[in-house]
Amino acid sequence: MDFESYAQVIVEFVKANRAWAAPVVFALCFAESLAFISLLIPAWAALVAIGTLIGASELSFWPIWIAGSIGAALGDWVSYWIGWKLETRVYHMWPLSRHPEMIPKGENFVKKWGAPAIFIGRFSGPLRASVPIVAGIFHMPFWRFQAANFSSAFVWAWMLLTIGDVTAVAIKWLWG
Repeated sequence: MDFESYAQVIVEFVKANRAWAAPVVFALCFAESLAFISLLIPAWAALVAIGTLIGASELSFWPIWIAGSIGAALGDWVSYWIGWKLETRVYHMWPLSRHPEMIPKGENFVKKWGAPAIFIGRFSGPLRASVPIVAGIFHMPFWRFQAANFSSAFVWAWMLLTIGDVTAVAIKWLWG
């Protein structure tokens, strides 16, 4: 089963079980932002599709957005902590050992941009997987990291869910 099929199963589950929308979005955003898992689970498509459910049904945007934002921020926070604690040993851990180019790219990006790298990196799949862990490895100051982490998580989750929400509203308007 490919990811597109998994995404469809997740969306159908949320459609049938609205009360689970916020916890599912929390888990997807956490997985999408966690350094090791994000390489395996590209959840953004499911998040956009769940956003379409917001516009097409009676799901409430606010709790889903907050759950997704907190999930994304916690995923990056855990990645940062792993980098802080394990430092360069993460270079040899799977799956980063299979993608050795990610750490130098993330390192160059963090060194060039500093805390804004956390915000910018959130919006790029490969950078999203490596920037927080690199920030931890190089001991970016905790509060500087968290300010960029939480602000970018709220913007990122809003953007993905809103793309789906606006798409559903536009489809309703055009063909409704």
